[in-house]
Amino acid sequence: MRKELLYPLWLRIWHWFNAFLFLILIISGISMHYSASNDLLLPFDIAMYTHNVAGIILSFIFVYYTIFNIASGNFRHYLPSLKNFTERMVKQATYYVYGVFKGHPHPYHTDSKNKFNPLQQLTYFAIMFFMMPLIIISGWLLMFPELAPENVLGMGGVWPMAILHIVVGFFLSLFMFGHIYLATHGETVSANFKSMIDGYHISHDSEHSEQTDEVDENLIDSTIEVEEYIEENGSIEFNDDDNTQNFNEQDSIPNSKEQKL
Repeated sequence: MRKELLYPLWLRIWHWFNAFLFLILIISGISMHYSASNDLLLPFDIAMYTHNVAGIILSFIFVYYTIFNIASGNFRHYLPSLKNFTERMVKQATYYVYGVFKGHPHPYHTDSKNKFNPLQQLTYFAIMFFMMPLIIISGWLLMFPELAPENVLGMGGVWPMAILHIVVGFFLSLFMFGHIYLATHGETVSANFKSMIDGYHISHDSEHSEQTDEVDENLIDSTIEVEEYIEENGSIEFNDDDNTQNFNEQDSIPNSKEQKL
């Protein structure tokens, strides 16, 4: 078993405040649209006041998150790698829609260097650096309509800001509930929730051994290629400044199994 501190205190504080405020914003936002037809929801005036206060707090903690995210270098975990991008995305998506129901192991394991799988990276990048700024800016312009653009795509006033706010809010709401569901796909149902409380992620040695096996296979493949090259050409010449060394088929070639890490 390996235990690593993956989620620092500042990140956990932001995460739970953000989640709590999102729930308030979802409930109050729905109430403002349907309060007249459903007595179970908040009255319009209370819903509007609650929504505005929660939105203001959300804006400030997003600034807090952005500052600490950049200062700590944590933002790098959100940047998707373009190497084998499509292949890795399909592999992770296949696990979510099929493999998880068959008990297959996670295709990508969490550690201090890779906190997120490929789909998480792409989704979190879009959420945190695109959709969150959009919903915050549009929300402030709805609170202070005099600051809104007079004309956007032929529409005047705050109407475009209202549409943008509702659409982005809808997708963020879907993301939140999907995020809660996918969080249950840890080592146990509660493992990922516990990690976001104490900051530690626990992984089995088997996860790390699988990653080591991948390195071993690459090393074996490279050794085989060298052996095949020598058989075809008789030798390999290495140039190091003015020193030239020859490695021919009579020289001992390390056994690939002995080179396993």
